[in-house]
Amino acid sequence: MRSVWITRYGGPEVLDVRETGEASPGPGEVRVRVKAAGLNFSDVMARLGLYTDGPKPPMVVGYEASGVVDALGEGVSEVKLGDRVLALAPSGCQAEAVVLPSHRTFAMPDDMTFEEGAALPVNYLTAYHVLFRLGHLRRGQSLLVHMAAGGVGMAVLQLARTVPDVTVFGTASAAKHDLIRQAGCEHPIDYRVLDYVAEVERLTGGRGVDLVIDPLGGPDWRRGYSLLRPAGLLVLCGFSNLATGERRNAFRALWQLARMPRFSPLRLMNDNRGVAGVYLGALWDEVDLMAGQLLAVLELFRQGKVRPRVDTVFPFARAADAHRRIQERKNVGKVVLVPG
Repeated sequence: MRSVWITRYGGPEVLDVRETGEASPGPGEVRVRVKAAGLNFSDVMARLGLYTDGPKPPMVVGYEASGVVDALGEGVSEVKLGDRVLALAPSGCQAEAVVLPSHRTFAMPDDMTFEEGAALPVNYLTAYHVLFRLGHLRRGQSLLVHMAAGGVGMAVLQLARTVPDVTVFGTASAAKHDLIRQAGCEHPIDYRVLDYVAEVERLTGGRGVDLVIDPLGGPDWRRGYSLLRPAGLLVLCGFSNLATGERRNAFRALWQLARMPRFSPLRLMNDNRGVAGVYLGALWDEVDLMAGQLLAVLELFRQGKVRPRVDTVFPFARAADAHRRIQERKNVGKVVLVPG
């Protein structure tokens, strides 16, 4: 079985496709023959050594995959051999096969491609959790999403569009503005030439927004908080500002951490604002929560209200190029890895 290994911390060159033995499922488990695996920014952070809760190298990462069930463990009855499924696991999905508990597999809609299947779970779970579990997005509200053209950003745009009269502001480079407009971003902001805080304030007449979704981190969390209306919420869902080069920059990381805001309970109370965090890696055991939200997203897919945008598909052998595409912020939607 071939897998994409992070052999040590470093640049994309540390990635290697290696052959290993293939595991058999135990009681309550299934084996999924992987057709496509999602690549997330957290995988880049793991490669750089900036993802503290991840496994240590040498390691195979990957939270999500799509494929076909080809082996069943004892006691499994709800999944059948040959079923097309989405798979969610704490790691190990960037491989030709993955073994996982049967309750972490979900039936794929008939018209969903394997590439779309690999693009859906992590991004859409994150976006759904942020918008509807934490943000309680309602008619007439407004939100700002950073990295609007990325995998999570595009999921946010599509899901926000299912709520009437929501105004969406999104940061992205100018070349991506037409695409995020089509996905539902009413006000694209080119963060490279405009101060997004000043632009949101200008467009809202100084009122700000109800929800800020920030995967950037560091000083941007403080800036996002300043844009909240009364009863607004800032959701922290990443720290991509730590990863600005192909290798870890300790000085840059310390500088970002030093400029990270400290939110006091008294200030939150007096400001009538909230701050929440999202880290899917700590929610794997919340089976009912995760399954319920993913099933809701799959129903929206069946209704034609959301559809993952696959940016680029790379074979395992070009995993380094896939990492570079994400880290250089070139993707619009999801980058996917395939074994062949």
